[in-house]
Amino acid sequence: MAEKVLINLATGLEDGERVTVAFLVAGAALERGRDVAMFLTKEAVRLAVPGHAEGVACDGCPPLPRLFEQFAQGGGELLVCPICVTARKLDADAFVANARLAGATPMWEWLGDEGSTVFSY
Repeated sequence: MAEKVLINLATGLEDGERVTVAFLVAGAALERGRDVAMFLTKEAVRLAVPGHAEGVACDGCPPLPRLFEQFAQGGGELLVCPICVTARKLDADAFVANARLAGATPMWEWLGDEGSTVFSY
């Protein structure tokens, strides 16, 4: 079984560079054959809404829609904090295909007991 990589992302487009870096790290892990999930909390939960991951974070940064699509096509999962979704009155039924509600317990279940690496942005 491939080592799992969990990326905790608490920042949304208010800090596009941080989001970009999180997706770059996730994409690199997927390319290395890792199972990758991004645990979205706080404002990052909005990234699970179709059409939200838009723009370019900085001069020379890759476009967010491309990174977002590569993450999904590579098998990356978005685990979306249900408390944060409720606080922002978002519709979880309208999330992108690779996103699902998952709080702390489902996140730990996804990680399992095998080796894993966690990044936080």
